[in-house]
Amino acid sequence: MADDLGYRKLSVYQKANTLVLSVYEFTKKFPKEELFGLTSQMRRCAVSVVANLVEGYGRRTINDKIHFYYISRGSLSELEYYLDLAFQLEYLSEKDYRDIYDLRKEVGKLLNGFIRAITGSK
Repeated sequence: MADDLGYRKLSVYQKANTLVLSVYEFTKKFPKEELFGLTSQMRRCAVSVVANLVEGYGRRTINDKIHFYYISRGSLSELEYYLDLAFQLEYLSEKDYRDIYDLRKEVGKLLNGFIRAITGSK
């Protein structure tokens, strides 16, 4: 790995990446007919959380950074809905739902704190 990619050291990146890996793992168990539906959507928005975080990190101006961090936060909200739907469709057990939902919630707290630190807001 390249040493110049400092985003890998961020706790928000690390936790969000763990979330992506968890989403991939959980969606392996989804019905095959969901491969191009819910499975694909969940994976895409989970990856979008991390990808936009990384893209924002690489931007030069605060406004550019914040723009991508907000997109990341939006993708995290989208994932919340997909998790709820997967649970309602009984694709996730209550325990699996709770585990991944809690991880999503933790990423949200870290991302919000990261945005506050960048913007200087409280």
